Amino acid sequence: MLKKISRALALIIVPFFGSLLIRLLYATNKIKFHAPQSIGDEPIIMACWHGELLMIPYAYTRYRKIPHVKLVISEHFDGNLIAKTLELFKFGTIRGSSTRGGARALIQSIKELKDGYDLGITPDGPKGPRHEVADGIIVMAQKANVKIVLVEIKPSSYWQFSSWDKFVIPKPFGTINYYISDLIDISDMKMQEARTLIKQGLEIHEI
Repeated sequence: MLKKISRALALIIVPFFGSLLIRLLYATNKIKFHAPQSIGDEPIIMACWHGELLMIPYAYTRYRKIPHVKLVISEHFDGNLIAKTLELFKFGTIRGSSTRGGARALIQSIKELKDGYDLGITPDGPKGPRHEVADGIIVMAQKANVKIVLVEIKPSSYWQFSSWDKFVIPKPFGTINYYISDLIDISDMKMQEARTLIKQGLEIHEI
């Protein structure tokens, strides 16, 4: 009972303060976008590593002033916290991962892309291995016939957790560099070729 109460309270408190933290860090850092002027109007998949997820909302809203996006988030409790936080940025979510609810999430993701939604995904989430691209992003892009945008988020000064993903939180009063790729078309690629391209594209600028 105590665990249920503490989790219920966390689902109220953590997303609220988490969203405030994201906004505060964005406001107190110098922001540099290294990015194309446009990613077009067609649905896209936007991807970043799980450890760089915190500041991803501003990569997306650079191009879509009114969010029309679903993010693939795990069904674990940590995923609940992330989903509730992203809802405060008006982002929708699709619940599921490679370890739980994966097939359902894959089918729903393809459907949402075909219905005109953008999709956000961490190719190495929710539990790794770190910086290894799972098949889901490739299957989604090819089945829905959409292109991929890769995002690297590199703060000049940061805290880094000892978690599997080495999660990064920028410190205030530094610089956050957003490296956003041009549209990537993997429609005719084999699985390993696409996996390598995505992995290399997310590792161009190391912290």
